[in-house]
Amino acid sequence: MHLTAPATGRPRTDTRPRPRDADGMAVASFILGLLGLLVLNLFLGPIAIVLAAVALWRGTTRRGRAYLGLTLGVADLAVLVIAMEISGTVSWSL
Repeated sequence: MHLTAPATGRPRTDTRPRPRDADGMAVASFILGLLGLLVLNLFLGPIAIVLAAVALWRGTTRRGRAYLGLTLGVADLAVLVIAMEISGTVSWSL
C-alpha cells in the first residue's frame, strides 16, 4: 500500500525561479510602496524597492507593477525626507 502517488515523468531539475514567484514580489512591492506613503515609510519604502528590484531581476511578467513598486518605494523615502525637513524632527505623523 503506497501513501503517495507515483511520480510521473522525470523529476524537476530546473532550479530557476518560477515567474509566479517574481509576479508575487512585484505585486507585494506595489502594495508595500503604496502603504508606505501613509505609514512606516522608513521600513516599507526600502522593502518595496528591494522586492521590485528582485522581481525585475527574476523576469516578472508584471513589469509595470514592479516599476510602480520601485517608484513608490523611492517616493516613500522622499516623502519621509521632505516631512522631516519641514517638521525638523526625525519622524513624522499625519
